[in-house]
Amino acid sequence: MAISGTLIRLIRRQFVLDWHGIHGAPHWARVRLNGLRLAALTGANPSVVELFAFLHDSQRRNDGHDPFHGPRAAAFARSLPRELVRLSTDEVELLAHACEGHSDGHMKADVTVQTCWDADRLDLGRVGIVPDSDRLCCEAARDAEFVRWAYARSLSGRSTEMFDALAELPD
Repeated sequence: MAISGTLIRLIRRQFVLDWHGIHGAPHWARVRLNGLRLAALTGANPSVVELFAFLHDSQRRNDGHDPFHGPRAAAFARSLPRELVRLSTDEVELLAHACEGHSDGHMKADVTVQTCWDADRLDLGRVGIVPDSDRLCCEAARDAEFVRWAYARSLSGRSTEMFDALAELPD
């Protein structure tokens, strides 16, 4: 697991929105699982994908229009102590790039960045939007069965995967 209990606590302390809200921890948990499943199919870097899930919306200031939350998340990712993220400089830059552009509708990027973007887009059901396969980057994400699976999970509201994982993380 690329994320530690210490990092989760740091993210939570500075997160200003509802931890259980539409851009909070349950969303991050679903993005994490979407991303890790996709990474197994796309060859994306699973550590970057997992960290993206927890960081991409961590700098939002509201649940509405917040066009600079991605760049703020990228800056936050770059500022984290290396002992907390355990990524190379190149991997941190991939993570920052994924965070920076995740809500801009981009499609062309490194496969790891594309996997991150698709993992997030596949969770749009939580806000009443069915993911459009034409707006997904990776062939694996565009698979109709994968989209149905992710959409059904996005409608379920709270996701327990992250909370179960957090309970097992060391201090």
